[in-house]
Amino acid sequence: MTPVSVFSGKQVAVFGLGGSGLACCAALQAGGAQVIAFDDQAGGRDAAAKTGFAVRDLHDIDWKTFTALVLAPGVPLTHPEPHWTVKLAQGAGVEVIGDIELFCRERRAHAPRSPFAAITGTNGKSTTTALLAHVVASSGRDAQVGGNLGTPILALEPPVKNRTHVIECSSYQIDLSPTLDPTVGILLNLTPDHLDRHGTMEHYAEVKERLVARSDTAGIAVEGEYTPAIAERLEQRGHNVIRISSQEFVSPGIFLDGTTIVRATETDAEPIADLDGIGSLRGRHNAQNAAAVIAAALTLGLTPKQIRAGLATFPGLAHRLEELGRKGKVLFVNDSKATNADSTEKALSSFKDGIYWIVGGKPKEGGITPLKSFFPRIAHAYLIGESSDAFAATLEGQVPYTRCGTLDVATGKAAADAEKSEQNQPVVLLSPACASFDQFRNFEIRGERFRELVRAIAGFQGIGKTA
Repeated sequence: MTPVSVFSGKQVAVFGLGGSGLACCAALQAGGAQVIAFDDQAGGRDAAAKTGFAVRDLHDIDWKTFTALVLAPGVPLTHPEPHWTVKLAQGAGVEVIGDIELFCRERRAHAPRSPFAAITGTNGKSTTTALLAHVVASSGRDAQVGGNLGTPILALEPPVKNRTHVIECSSYQIDLSPTLDPTVGILLNLTPDHLDRHGTMEHYAEVKERLVARSDTAGIAVEGEYTPAIAERLEQRGHNVIRISSQEFVSPGIFLDGTTIVRATETDAEPIADLDGIGSLRGRHNAQNAAAVIAAALTLGLTPKQIRAGLATFPGLAHRLEELGRKGKVLFVNDSKATNADSTEKALSSFKDGIYWIVGGKPKEGGITPLKSFFPRIAHAYLIGESSDAFAATLEGQVPYTRCGTLDVATGKAAADAEKSEQNQPVVLLSPACASFDQFRNFEIRGERFRELVRAIAGFQGIGKTA
């Protein structure tokens, strides 16, 4: 845990008592603050009370006694309208902040030069965060990883000189972090997302820009509509900017050339790492992630040799193009996290052909029609869930398909067909392009079920093992 001493002797309100909220209560209390906790849900209030925190209805309290309101990131700050606690805090002149901000203030107070990497973007931030933490840890350094990815930031060990914090930041968390100031900030990409919480795409982009605007070094993937302008704007202000691209040459910067990631200066270009053969980093989207990691790792002082070793041993994240293993020539890949066509496009683009595709569930708007350009790569599709009729109509005459109903049936049929195929490297790919809610409570449970089925079919216990 990171005790937050910067509010020692002060009274602080904490609203939203999930994992990060409870971690805030514990960190503030350990640092000497008086914490008053509340949640709209009885379950959150009960969890806080059982842990020993003071729980009081924040409707019935003098807000002028508070120094700050620490808000859980899932609670609306501005859109569609401020939460009632935000209105009360603002009315009393009380600042509204989040757990990332608490960490930043504590770091500045006690270890301002401790290495701190913060990562955001619409897509890819979890993989990039996990990959950077893996590369840092594999070099022998103490790497603390969390934030929006798994462990709340204040549940991690505190910042010290030789400890690197690698933190995924959502737009909600950034919005609550007015002085976010990492050693290196990474902005991967921006596409429309969470507009119900930010109002407009322009405001969403402005919030994301804050992560790199105060960083010592800003790594920005200059692809798409918004990020090139952000890079240009920061550079004009004298900011240290590293441009990143998986699509074109950038100099100075980090870019993808074939399967090799290259660092370019104004006078020279140096190959840093070749991604060919690293199964956990398939696809152009993962090349962008890896390029961003290289930019951050070099900034943090790692050598190219250390970076290459870390990239080569990265196991990947569960349910995101996760290689489960092989049976003979057949590769099994779990991409259960792909809950829409955009995500599945990244999976299909990562394999040239011989794809035995398990697809379906609770469909999203547009279905799989946007994926038609990838249909020639698909050897056979296995339809599951509510979307089966609609997806069958889209595939008719273009891709052979079998209505399987359930994941169990689809996995068995796909494995059998892939084994008999004439392709050299067929892949059984679960990339549903759908939510899981028609048959599974979430995509993780769907992915774990696929893992169990593959183990039973292929007879191996872990990644990379063959039967």
